[in-house]
Amino acid sequence: MTEAPEAPSSAPLAGVRVLELGSMYAAPTAGRMLRDFGAEVVKVEDPAGGDFARQWQPAHEGMAIGFARLNSGKRSVGVDMRQPAGRDLVRQLIKDSDVVIENFRPGRMEAWGMSYKELSEDHPGLVMTRVSGFGQTGPYSERPGFGTVAETASGYAFLNGWPDTPPTAPPFGFADSIAGISAAFGTAMALYRRELSGHGSEVDVALYEPLMFILGDAVINYTASGRIMKRHGNASGAASPRGIYEAADGRWLSIAGSNQAIAMRLFDAMDRRDLKTDERYATNTARMENNESLQQIVIDWVRLRPREQVLAILDEHEVVAAAVNDSSDIVADPHFMERTLVDLAGTVLGPALTPGPILHVRDYDGPTYDGVPMVGEHTTSVLTERLGLTEQQLEVLFTDGVVGG
Repeated sequence: MTEAPEAPSSAPLAGVRVLELGSMYAAPTAGRMLRDFGAEVVKVEDPAGGDFARQWQPAHEGMAIGFARLNSGKRSVGVDMRQPAGRDLVRQLIKDSDVVIENFRPGRMEAWGMSYKELSEDHPGLVMTRVSGFGQTGPYSERPGFGTVAETASGYAFLNGWPDTPPTAPPFGFADSIAGISAAFGTAMALYRRELSGHGSEVDVALYEPLMFILGDAVINYTASGRIMKRHGNASGAASPRGIYEAADGRWLSIAGSNQAIAMRLFDAMDRRDLKTDERYATNTARMENNESLQQIVIDWVRLRPREQVLAILDEHEVVAAAVNDSSDIVADPHFMERTLVDLAGTVLGPALTPGPILHVRDYDGPTYDGVPMVGEHTTSVLTERLGLTEQQLEVLFTDGVVGG
């Protein structure tokens, strides 16, 4: 059994109560971000099967690894929101919360009588964070949307890959993760504004918008110059030399000569000081015009040495570079072990490591990751603590299938 952890007093969001009506990826990511910094997160799930992410692959010993990563430390309440009595319970839980996160298709909460306007009438300090495929407004607002659709609609897939390969979506929840982090950011801003004004707010996050923003100059480049940015493989299309290179031992590393000083230091590291005065490579504009030949020079230099030797030379010359790590490299790296990876304990996964909070706050050590809730594991405790329901009232709700766990 997992219990709600007490947030350390130094946690930035200590005392904040979050009700998560989200499933799958983006909204639960937002919930995890808030929980990472001290908020107490109660996750409302369908008592029949719970969050569909519980069925994701890969799984170990029957537990979906992705679900465990996003939902460790949350409390799960099983409520059937299709029933009026279930929606009434959720409304009561919202009144007892600071934040509600939802990722239903736009219009669903309104159809249930739980629009922000309606909820805020009884709870003017409520922050309602809404994550959807295309946002709450606009011609596409009612369309369903998952991360893959956001990755293509935003322009990301078009730019990802090599010139001679098809547009490529990532093999992980990229758009959902960026949207979830953005939703947590928006929630924190709304909570801060509430401290100043006393009023809550509605935060509207579309899956595609944060991803479209991080694509950089694609849209402004087209609207200003008429040029459509294309796929460049491992090159950036903005600075040279930059890329991923294979060393003599078959291992890979990245080099980013993304400004003038670093490019010049790279030429020194390669013992090719002649390139510094060669008009083809002396400036970034020239290097981009002659990128193909310069890349071949770097490729030829890297492939003569094992990766660790190349990285040592580049480090000595303060060239921005790193190994291309797989998961086994990451867990063997002392830097990541000290700063980034945390234990996911108390689950059937056994000894397992997962990335911890995405940033660090002085005087806050961060949360523990201990226990992944079963569907509705905390139904009784939450409804008793938060709403004061009696044993008899709970028995009726369980018997009627309104709640479960």
